[in-house]
Amino acid sequence: MTQIFAYIPHQGGVAADIAFEFPEAAKKLDGAATLTAVVTGSGADLDKVANGLTSLYAEVIKIDNEALAYPNAEVVRKALLNVLDANAIVLAAHDTFGMDLCPGLSIKMDSTYVADVVDFEGVDGSLLKTVRQELGGAVSTHVTCDITAGAVVTIRPGAFAPVEAGQSGAVADKSADAGDLTGKRRFLEIVEAEVGDVDITKSDVLVSVGRGIEEEDNIEIAQELAEAMHAVVSCSRPIVDAKWLEKSRQVGTSGLTVKPKVYMAMGISGSFQHMGGVKGNPFIVAVNKNPKAPIFQVADVGIVEDILEFMPELTEKVKSL
Repeated sequence: MTQIFAYIPHQGGVAADIAFEFPEAAKKLDGAATLTAVVTGSGADLDKVANGLTSLYAEVIKIDNEALAYPNAEVVRKALLNVLDANAIVLAAHDTFGMDLCPGLSIKMDSTYVADVVDFEGVDGSLLKTVRQELGGAVSTHVTCDITAGAVVTIRPGAFAPVEAGQSGAVADKSADAGDLTGKRRFLEIVEAEVGDVDITKSDVLVSVGRGIEEEDNIEIAQELAEAMHAVVSCSRPIVDAKWLEKSRQVGTSGLTVKPKVYMAMGISGSFQHMGGVKGNPFIVAVNKNPKAPIFQVADVGIVEDILEFMPELTEKVKSL
């Protein structure tokens, strides 16, 4: 039977949203496999996360060490190598930390490495069939890899449906098995993101604009819609790069993470770098001229239209209501 381990990132005593997605990913990978969560850290926050994960996982491995108080990939890699079963499949988030951790982990495990997976087509003997996306999501690629010696796989956040809590699992403390956790890297400081005139992370409704806005003056059209909806204007990276909006309004892996109830994606293609900053399973409305835009794959409502024509019409309709 395949043994799958899911490495759970966390901050401030709260597990990342992808913790709710790993069980669904593991089920699609191999429905007969056993899934174990692994969480590293130190102190009360680690205990809080580990105990909370027992409602999602039958077993949660906890590794508590002062060297793991800050997520240092070099040190976490050492700990995992001393705790994971041989030939195991390891799932991790495809984020900056996961990309730092996993390539080296697969080398140390002498196993297969597959990055940025958005779906699984199951296991056929010793072969794992995965699905990735290329060219900004315009093309899906089917990648088959040998998992005889195990595998390390990074999962794109948001690619799998979150599961509901329903387990009554237990925590296994394997701190003593982690071994020597000294490393060459050392933590210096956390630099907080800049705060602008509006905090998009606190808004329940976001009107987010991308390249489809075409020019800076057109942002006023989005602002009028946002005011009508009692929302806030946010944006994708190209708008910040063009200096049309400040960095504090950027959503994405290189911007801010938001958890609105409603996310209006206006002229946004929907690259994983952008959608990686949209959490909490919001209701997504996407408007884009390109019917093949990746954003339509995750949208609850998709409209193929020019946003410069659509937004003013929607603004008037909202005002009339």
